[in-house]
Amino acid sequence: MNKSTRVLLVSLLSVAALAGCSKKVKEQPQAPVDTGTAVPAQPSTSGLYGPGDLDTDACLRQRVVYFDFDQDTVKPEFQAIMACHAKYLRDRPSSRITLEGNTDERGSRAYNQALGERRGNGVSSALQANGGSGSQLTVVSYGEERPVCTDSNEACWSQNRRVEIVYTAK
Repeated sequence: MNKSTRVLLVSLLSVAALAGCSKKVKEQPQAPVDTGTAVPAQPSTSGLYGPGDLDTDACLRQRVVYFDFDQDTVKPEFQAIMACHAKYLRDRPSSRITLEGNTDERGSRAYNQALGERRGNGVSSALQANGGSGSQLTVVSYGEERPVCTDSNEACWSQNRRVEIVYTAK
């Protein structure tokens, strides 16, 4: 970044900080800021999710849960996503989800199959803890067989350590 860009950014941040500290008489609504974490969106006006919400609701569109190396527990940053999908399952009793567990290429084939299943079961448990029904969930492990990235480095491996949430009935 060149010097003038840095000065501009520092100036803008300073102005924003000072503006945030000033006393306001009337609150102005601010546009939502995308922080990278999922915040449950409001369902339709009836309060219940419908099939159309799967494509329009920001929270329900997030259908991949990532894991740390050799881990099968759902990270805290994915809890909001679990809550949204669990609510959808409660609102739509006929809906069904397949949880597809995946791993990176490291480890034996048998180990990765088992790890993919444990990851899928971890997401299933999180959905059920948020009120989803176990009868609506199916867990499948693909192990290392379905990578989204084929390079052999940490950035690529982290993309492959995932569970994909696939709606088979809406």
